[in-house]
This record gives sequence, C-alpha cells and structure tokens, in this order.
Amino acid sequence: MSMLPWPRWHGPAMARLWRLCWLAVGFWRASLACPVPCKCSASRIWCTEPSPGIVAFPRLEPNSVDPENITEIFIANQKRLEIINEDDVEAYVGLKSLTIVDSGLKFVAYKAFLKNSNLQHVNFTRNKLTSLSRKHFRHLDLSDLVLAGNPFTCSCDIMWIKALQETKSSPDTQDLYCLNESSKNTPLANLQIPNCGLPSARLAAPNLTVEEGNSITLSCSVAGDPLPTLYWDVGNLVSKHMNETSHTQGSLRITNISSDDSGKQISCVAENLVGEDQDSVNLTVHFAPTITFLESPTSDHHWCIPFTVRGNPKPALQWFYNGAILNESKYICTKIHVTNHTEYHGCLQLDNPTHMNNGDYTLMAKNEYGKDERQISAHFMGRPVIDYETNPNYPEDLYEDWTAATDIGDTTNKSNEIPSTDVADQTNREHLSVYAVVVIASVVGFCLLVMLLLLKLARHSKFGMKGALLPWGRSEYVSPNTALTGEQQVLEAETPFLKDLTGGISSVDSSEKGHVRVPLGAH
Repeated sequence: MSMLPWPRWHGPAMARLWRLCWLAVGFWRASLACPVPCKCSASRIWCTEPSPGIVAFPRLEPNSVDPENITEIFIANQKRLEIINEDDVEAYVGLKSLTIVDSGLKFVAYKAFLKNSNLQHVNFTRNKLTSLSRKHFRHLDLSDLVLAGNPFTCSCDIMWIKALQETKSSPDTQDLYCLNESSKNTPLANLQIPNCGLPSARLAAPNLTVEEGNSITLSCSVAGDPLPTLYWDVGNLVSKHMNETSHTQGSLRITNISSDDSGKQISCVAENLVGEDQDSVNLTVHFAPTITFLESPTSDHHWCIPFTVRGNPKPALQWFYNGAILNESKYICTKIHVTNHTEYHGCLQLDNPTHMNNGDYTLMAKNEYGKDERQISAHFMGRPVIDYETNPNYPEDLYEDWTAATDIGDTTNKSNEIPSTDVADQTNREHLSVYAVVVIASVVGFCLLVMLLLLKLARHSKFGMKGALLPWGRSEYVSPNTALTGEQQVLEAETPFLKDLTGGISSVDSSEKGHVRVPLGAH
C-alpha cells in the first residue's frame, strides 16, 4: 500500500498560510506578556473582568510585545484601580485612546501623560475623581475628554472644565455636576466661584526688527485671580537668552541675535488653575546675504544652475557670464522655486544651451547690509567638429569671433575695455564692404552681357556691313582683285580674333557682286 504524497502549497495559498502563522505567533506572544486579568493583542489591551481585577495600571512584560504599538487601552469594572502614576503610561507612546469607566480611579499624576503626545480620546466616566488639574492635558490636542459621573468638589480647581465645555460647539454633550458645601449636586455650567477666573498676559515689546548681532529686551506683565504663573515660551531659539520674573512682571534678554532666529515666535504665558493666556511676537532679523549653495548645471526639462541664498531683506540677484553682466531673457532667466522665510532655493534656467553658453557663471546676491558672490564653471556641450579637408575654405576662427549676444546677454569683455558700440561699428563696415563688392560685380556682369548681345545682333544682321569701318569713321570697299598691302597682311595675321568678332570675310551679297568685304586694320 503506497502512501499518498503530501499536498504542496504554492502561490497565494502559501502566503495566506504564513500570514495566519505569524498572526497566531503574535497573539501567543501578546498573551504571554499580558497581565493575568486582562487580554491583549498586538495593538490593544482590555481589562473588563471585575474578579480578580487589577489594582494597578496594566503593564506588559519586558522584552515582549512592543508597548509603542499599543494604540488603545480599555479598562472597566476595576474598583480597586485608584491611581495612575507618572510612569504607568509612558511606555505606550503610540496610545491614542484611553478609557477607564465604572472603576475606582481617584488620582492622576500631573505628568502621567507627558510622553503620550498622540493621545486624542480620554474617557474617565463614573469614577471617584474629586478634582482634576488641567496640567494633565495642556500639552495634548484632545478631541474628546469625557468626565461625566465623577463626584467633583465645587472649587476653582475644576473651573477649567467649565471653561473647556464653554468653548465646545455643543456644551450640553455632558451632564457634569459638582458637590457643594452642602453635598448637593450643582450643575457645572451654573457654577460661580469668586476670585476664580482666566489670567491675562500682555507683552510690551519694542520694534522686533533687529540687525544680526544686536541685542534686545522684552517685557511682559500678567494678571489674574488666582495669581498666575509667568513663563516664557521661546521654542527652539538659537540666540543666547536669559529671563527674570517676579510675581506679575517678567523680562527676556536676547543677546547676539542670530540670523537663524528670524521669523521665530516668542510668547509670554500666564497660567493659573482655570487656564492660561499668552501674548506673542515674531522676531525679524536683518542680515547680509550669503550664497550657501551653488552647483554645476543639471539637465531636467531645462538646464538649471541650482543655488540657495539667505538674506533679509530679500537680496537682489545678478548673474555674470565670463565677467560681464548677463542680461536675462525668456531663454535664460532666474527661477525661485522654494522660499523659506529668509532662504531662497532656485536656479538659473537655460533653454537649450549650446557650446556658446559654456563658461564661468557668477552669482551676486546683494541687499542693504552687504553682498556675497560665488562662481562655477558650466559646460553644456562640446564645440562642433569641422572637417577642414572637406571644407578647406571654412574659416577656422568662426566660433572664436562670433558671439551670441541675444542669448547670453552683454558679453562685453570689461578687462579689454572694448565697448559694444565699437564691435557694432566694425560689423557695419564689414557689411558695407560686402555690399559694395556685390554691386560692382553686378554692374560689370551686366555690361559684359550687353556687349555680347550687341555683337550677336551685329553678326546676324540681314543687311550685313557694307564695308570695313575704318578707325577714322569711314567705310572702304575693297575689290576682290585688290591685293592687300604688307601692313594689312601683317595685321590680318596678328589679329585673328577680329575674324571671329566680325565673322571673317562675309559672303558675297547679290547686290554687291564684284566686291568683297574685308576687315581693315588701323593705319
């Protein structure tokens, strides 16, 4: 009896099998790390069984499932859970939703959620909270904070909850109450506590437009009851700074101001139990331009010489080509692609450059506080190869003498001090010489053509010539029997081309029988 072969898994079926295996392993690892009364998955922890229940906030075992992958913790019916300590929740940095309902929660540490910046939803419904500070949540961007069903004490400590509810679009979403001195429920919306209100902050700042390297002092005053705390929020200020504060007054001294701080915001903050207020100013730093980046050209849709320039106020940019001002056009122009307050990223864009555009390009950035220059050498394409054997008359210095002024700009060589007008005059003179030669050649050719036509007409005239035209303007007929003189014979032998011009000895015309027309030489 032969055994059947094992089935072989291929393609998508095998992929699904592996996926199920890894999922099972994940659940197994999570279950091993999970506290005994709770259940865990790769991203969720829930503790809902009242018995035996938990007495502390659930923590995963070390070296188990990564706690940063946990996004939701749900706890219910845990009457012995009373405290959330500062380090209970810090490992769950990816936590987005925290729910503790129908439990015995009484106290939450001020810094319990300091490292949970992703926390968006908090639900503490029906617990034993008598007070809750706003400092727990001031650094969070919460979308939901549900606190209904807690026995809050009517005091200034919970007035921030009332203020928070009043800022919501629908303040009646929660029925919040507090217990007054008579242990009676008072709607939080109707609660009035004397000497308990939001603070205020006022910043007395001079003109915050300063030059790099200078110093400046900011002053701030705060007010409120309860008395607020004053502090400065300087963000990531680079410049050296120090502050002095009293109860209601504070000052901030910034020295040797850096250009890196231009555009940054500085805030004076007043905070008390009810809430906080702040007043802010923006720092503007003026400084000389700096070209921080300039590279050789790159080719994309167009050729581009990339650059980065810093400066405030915005620097004016000027390009030079081989030491001369580059006049920009639609074929060569400066493009700014990204602006970051005082930093400008762009390129000198060239449309289909040739070897005539090869050379040194200099960028100058200038404003009222100074200037900066940087230079690069650009090579777009090689010079065309000319076969001088095939074209022996091709001028070798064509590319050295010709300048693409319309494409490159003002290419006047300032070192040689040759103004562009002299070059134009020289070009005009060369053009006039060419025109003169052409006109003269045309006139000479026309005259030769007229002479040939006249001779042609004279040769084929039906009247012929009655005799030879003597040099002094009279004709002479020569009898056929008349012998030529010696001088005429010599002239006849030495000037044979006259026969061609006059057709030689003409045939005897019927009206001129007995006479022969012969050419006569000059006497």
